[in-house]
Amino acid sequence: MDPQLYLTAFVTLFVIVDPIALAPLFIALTQGISSAHRRAVALRACVIAAVLMTLFGLLGDKILSVIGISMPAFRISGGILLFITALDMLFERRTQRREGQHADPEHDPSVFPLATPLIAGPGAFTTMILLVNNSPATGVAHTLAIHAVMITVVGIAFLLFLAAPFVERLLGRTGIVVITRLLGMLLAALSVQFVLDGVRGTGLM
Repeated sequence: MDPQLYLTAFVTLFVIVDPIALAPLFIALTQGISSAHRRAVALRACVIAAVLMTLFGLLGDKILSVIGISMPAFRISGGILLFITALDMLFERRTQRREGQHADPEHDPSVFPLATPLIAGPGAFTTMILLVNNSPATGVAHTLAIHAVMITVVGIAFLLFLAAPFVERLLGRTGIVVITRLLGMLLAALSVQFVLDGVRGTGLM
């Protein structure tokens, strides 16, 4: 096996998943819940994301073709779901704070939007399909190596999620509020980009 191939795979997946950018999003999405619950959310999100990416790495192209879903359609749907989350970050939490309400301690964003589409989104699914199926190397060893690379990237995201309390203390309440609003706007822009990429993939643009 060529080490350069798997180093390239690591860099590609790391850029697509972007664990560093996900850390502040994790803080914003888990604001107001206990440390134990936050750790559980982080672990659950990363495990679910790894399982989904494994599934797409092994069977992704077959699954989408069987049920008649194109990757552009997958990108568009992911973008719409992300936009809804961005609206929640921008407006709903502000309303709760103004009315003296508190975030639901049972709030669990582990499946959506953390596991998918933030960690394991259309880009990550597409990348897994391409790395496994459209590569100079083939065979079981190659497939296992690509999935090991993917698990390493998801593991880095998990470690950064565990560091969230330290970052939260560093920023303070005001800093978290500012970051949440800013990330809400950036997430809205990212969701629109997902939709545009999906539309472009259909050939309409």
